[in-house]
Amino acid sequence: AITHSIPESHALAIRSRLGNILHTGDWKLDPEPMLGAATDPEPFTAFSREGVLAMVCDSTNVFVDGSSGSEAEVRESLGEIVARAPRRVAVATFASHIARLGTLFHVAAAADRHVALVGRSLWRGVQAARNTGYLDRDTVFVPEREAALLPPDKCMIVCTGCQGEPRAALSKIALRTHPHIAFEAGDLVVFSSKIIPGNERAIAVVQNRLVHDGVEVITEQDAFVHVSGHPGRDELAELYRWVRPRVSVPVHGEARHLAEHARFARSLQVPQACVLENGSMLRLAPGPPEVVDHVTAGRLYLDGDRLIRADSEVARARRKLARAGSVAVAVVVGPAGALAAPPRFMVSGVVEDADGGTIELLTAAAEAAIDRLPAADRRRDEDLEAAVRRGVGRSLRSATGARPLIDVEIIRLSADHGAGSAAENEREEVLST
Repeated sequence: AITHSIPESHALAIRSRLGNILHTGDWKLDPEPMLGAATDPEPFTAFSREGVLAMVCDSTNVFVDGSSGSEAEVRESLGEIVARAPRRVAVATFASHIARLGTLFHVAAAADRHVALVGRSLWRGVQAARNTGYLDRDTVFVPEREAALLPPDKCMIVCTGCQGEPRAALSKIALRTHPHIAFEAGDLVVFSSKIIPGNERAIAVVQNRLVHDGVEVITEQDAFVHVSGHPGRDELAELYRWVRPRVSVPVHGEARHLAEHARFARSLQVPQACVLENGSMLRLAPGPPEVVDHVTAGRLYLDGDRLIRADSEVARARRKLARAGSVAVAVVVGPAGALAAPPRFMVSGVVEDADGGTIELLTAAAEAAIDRLPAADRRRDEDLEAAVRRGVGRSLRSATGARPLIDVEIIRLSADHGAGSAAENEREEVLST
């Protein structure tokens, strides 16, 4: 067992004939956890005495000096902030952080405030914690419909959305689209969480919207309202002293976190440290540690009934369509590659006046691109497609700055299409299609 911000976290002791491995998972060393016992060093030192080949270890807070701090300290600080608040208080945190939820219930009771849970994942987390004994079954929550009817100084709203998620409760409240809850000038919103890298912009949108409406916002940068569930450098050093692995394998972090963790492990006299990328297959034994293969890894999108990779051609095309729109061009040419009719365009999500001057501009660009091609190149469909795509793309960039997805279809007429009414009718049918 090892402490973290969710209950019952465990490190894994993996034994094999070629060596033992410790995988830490997410962890910290909290001397005063609000749920469960403090981490006992004995199982780790006992495993160390068996000999540990490698430790796969959390790198999230490797740049944080000292330790991550204790949930007990956060409880005291949040209690002081809520006690001073003259009006409604809302706190956004992670729904899985059961210890933090327990802290908020304790703080609300001490300040004589009723707690309203806003967000389905919070209700699920609280119900699971009650069923397993981590939260008191007698704790009373106010339905969100009734929270708006309470006096502002008697209410604490605990809500989802600490990372700026657009469909979470806090975002809806900030944008005034929530069906029951609305904040007013003088209310206080506390972000009892850290900013996960990549979410900065989404969080800023929510915070700026709240401040615009006169709501006071407090984050971990303003006051001691959050303590991380991941180890600082002192805690990392302590675990390395307990385990004494021969190889460090940093995980859970960006590239700079992994590189710094490897450097830090070497400074703690770990003989070897391996910095990996997502998908790297590391052979730990026999022989020296070595990356021997690469496994496909990354995000998958659900597209209808199928899963597609985030870096697939389909996903890339979808992103470009969403970002810049599309232009489809149909070009009808004779056997020698001369235009048999003006090019036809379908423009979507690029410009407002696609039926006016833009079509004339694109038509001229496509015709000019074909005219510039040598006669031999006009006989090859791929050369015609590339020339039209380049010409249309340059014209759009010059006129609007847009870089849409451009699809070119070449329709080549056979040699007998110029003779007789039947051929003429077939040509008209092709053009119409």
